[in-house]
Amino acid sequence: MHPDLLIRAHMIVERLIAQGKTIALAESCTGGLIASALTSVEGSSAAFRYGWVTYCPEAKESQLGVPMMLIANFGVVSEIVVAAMAEGALSRSGADYAIAVSGNAGPSAEAGDAEVGTVCMALAIKGEQGKTQTQHYPGIERKRVRDLAIAAAMDMLLRVD
Repeated sequence: MHPDLLIRAHMIVERLIAQGKTIALAESCTGGLIASALTSVEGSSAAFRYGWVTYCPEAKESQLGVPMMLIANFGVVSEIVVAAMAEGALSRSGADYAIAVSGNAGPSAEAGDAEVGTVCMALAIKGEQGKTQTQHYPGIERKRVRDLAIAAAMDMLLRVD
């Protein structure tokens, strides 16, 4: 994993521990790499609650409670679906924060899929309004898209006051 991502992971875990807060993750295109980065930090068990890798639509529905109608209408790579993923992770885990990521890292897109390099992410915050964003990384190889998505998702949490 890129050293910058590990630095972000340390910053997140240290901040969560200092604040007495916890986090859960719902990952699709990042395949558990955010969870891996956070749990690589010593002492992360004080802050890390749960992690789901919900790669297929059925897992998003059964594990996180994302309505299949949302997925059918908006696609798995959409801000509305990642917001539902994050809210599902937040409510099921009891954490203070939840991050969700879904995207198309490539190498190709099938009919109806989001354009390769498109990644949506959401941050759910207990008792507060969540945040969503979409990033586009066209023409970049799969590993780099995933690393950029991980960094952007981590940065969402680091920007929370």
